[in-house]
Amino acid sequence: MSTATPLATTGPPGPPVSISKGERSLAPDIARGGMLLFIALANVPIHLWGMGVDAYGHNTGQSGADHVALFIEQLVIAERSRPMFAVLYGFGIAIMASRMFARGMDAKGVRRIIRRRSSWLLLFGFIHAVFLFWGDILAPYGATGLIALAFVHLSDKALKRWLWGSIAYVVLIGNVLMAFLFTSGGGGGAPEVELPPYLAQMVLGAVVSPVGVLGLVISGSFFPLVIAGMMLHRAGWIEHPEAHLPQLKRVFASGMAVNVLSSLPVALIALGAWEPAHGLWVASVYLTLLGGLYAGIGYICGFALLAHKLRGYGRRGVPGALAAVGERSLTSYLLQSFIMAPLLTAWGLGLGEDLGYLGAFGVAFGTWLATVAVAVALDKAGKRGPFEVLLRRLTYGPKRS
Repeated sequence: MSTATPLATTGPPGPPVSISKGERSLAPDIARGGMLLFIALANVPIHLWGMGVDAYGHNTGQSGADHVALFIEQLVIAERSRPMFAVLYGFGIAIMASRMFARGMDAKGVRRIIRRRSSWLLLFGFIHAVFLFWGDILAPYGATGLIALAFVHLSDKALKRWLWGSIAYVVLIGNVLMAFLFTSGGGGGAPEVELPPYLAQMVLGAVVSPVGVLGLVISGSFFPLVIAGMMLHRAGWIEHPEAHLPQLKRVFASGMAVNVLSSLPVALIALGAWEPAHGLWVASVYLTLLGGLYAGIGYICGFALLAHKLRGYGRRGVPGALAAVGERSLTSYLLQSFIMAPLLTAWGLGLGEDLGYLGAFGVAFGTWLATVAVAVALDKAGKRGPFEVLLRRLTYGPKRS
């Protein structure tokens, strides 16, 4: 990657830098908008209830169509949305840092702003986990952002060393731990808690959120992806895909090959075509987690290629709708929980009781479409997402938001 290393210069902090819609790069926003569909599809099974669970953590009593739907989700989506989110999270941190460095802020000031933002994101995630969805991902990324503070001012050479070092750690230790934790919990389903439904949700959220943050920090799973996102920003692959088409195509093609090959064993388990012993199941989960690291980067490169192909449309039509969601990714992500959790869970309307995977994925897709409609309406009104506004105000202060 050709890179441009930020310089840690000195100067007054000044107000946050805002850019106009015309100055925003289309590819990152399209990637975030598409990624949120993946997140909705990956998260919706957690809201289902009332069914038995097999040895691999899958709901029992499913139809053939449900098994096929789960096979496809496990093949191309499961454990891919979080890596995509991590890459884009690192990309976003790098953008923030580069703008502040360009404005003359020193490294200490840049870290202070990102630390404040990450801390608030950590709190957002905890509240989200307690009151709506114990499978929250905001808190882990907030914690990751606090650690990523150490990377924002590093040279390209130093970043590469950290990238390879973190990959080695994740491959040899981190993903091994994650695979064992995942399989020991029956595939990541909700723990059984004998309490009134909503109180059970609150207790689970209050316990799972900090434990999950600690587990992901110890495993280091997000660190190479966040660093990769920073490097993608410096290289310009996502913001200027037209200048990097051969590289983007190569990483996308190889990423999709790794994606399918690494997830095929767990997808066959989901289909019911393979019933391995516990040890082979652990190995299969490890393989899909490992492949997801590279597949996440591959998907991001694919969205960059898509944005390049649709560049003639600008921010109109389908590209514009995806970009509107991407610009409001925090609001859109939380809106998914505001819709799906009360609709499906036992403490809400309870429509997720005995709901098959195919129907659940239909609900997830409909929910994502609803967030698209909200984002497009906000975009036409010239408004940011409310949670983006809140996070920005908490990060910079009310007079500088």
